[in-house]
Amino acid sequence: MRQRFAISPETYVRVAQVALVALTLIVLTGAAVRLTGSGLGCPDWPKCYGKAVAPLETHAVIEYGNRILSGLVGVAAFAAAALAWFRRPFRRDLAVISALLPFGVLCQAVLGGFTVRHHLAPGFVMSHFGLSMLILIAAVGLVWRARHAPGERPPADDPAATWAVRTLAPLGALTIFVGTAATAAGPHAGGEGTGDEIRRLDFKGADTLDWAIQQHARIAFVMGLATLGTWAFLRQRNAPADVRRAVTEVLALLVLQGAVGTLQYALELPAELVWVHVTLAVLTWISILRALYAAGRLPERVGVSHPTPGRSRTAA
Repeated sequence: MRQRFAISPETYVRVAQVALVALTLIVLTGAAVRLTGSGLGCPDWPKCYGKAVAPLETHAVIEYGNRILSGLVGVAAFAAAALAWFRRPFRRDLAVISALLPFGVLCQAVLGGFTVRHHLAPGFVMSHFGLSMLILIAAVGLVWRARHAPGERPPADDPAATWAVRTLAPLGALTIFVGTAATAAGPHAGGEGTGDEIRRLDFKGADTLDWAIQQHARIAFVMGLATLGTWAFLRQRNAPADVRRAVTEVLALLVLQGAVGTLQYALELPAELVWVHVTLAVLTWISILRALYAAGRLPERVGVSHPTPGRSRTAA
């Protein structure tokens, strides 16, 4: 049956891309649920007010609509995992990475249920977003590997440039994490009219929001400087064009992100601008991941055993 329904590498690339787009969109719609105050539009899970169909009430429709969209995202993720076995020629690395997508979606469904049942407790909401960023690592990696045949891209010939790009990943992750803390301490708790039921981060009392925003701004500034330094370093080292282009994209998104962040703070965090800020954060994270893959893997060190001749390599 696998031979009968075999798909080409080009078709599988499109399948992986659809899964990546779907996993990105669900993060953005999830943010919209929170920022419209619809996080408890359906106070139970998986049903809505004990029914299979949400009542015709704005917050319930928004929350339940996001759950239905999550189901479609699950279909895209499972399709990417299943069709990896029908791709010809078969590649084990794609099968392994693609399996992480439906696994992540299932974990998100469980975590989402706990998030609702605990009335959008900050830790659960932050974990929900963080898990989405982890799933995107696998999704971006799947698209990248599916687009390149094994051994098509040789190891990077400039380890210093590769390490320079790699430093952006932990800085980006830290910036996003502290950003989720700022949102969790802010005015958009996620449940319209239920502010007394939803606990915000308050470890510094009334000063928690300002403290979190200031820490987020400081780390984001360091992230921007690191990206600018990496961009200049890559130009000085005459790094490959695709690597420089990827880091340029990260830098441009960070500049735009800084402008939006400054504006939303000045306007006292309107929900619409916060959503734009979250959207840019997700796109920046994807751009960082793409830059990591473009920078390539390091060459093997002397003394490391090499694959047995005749065996195919699975690293793209």
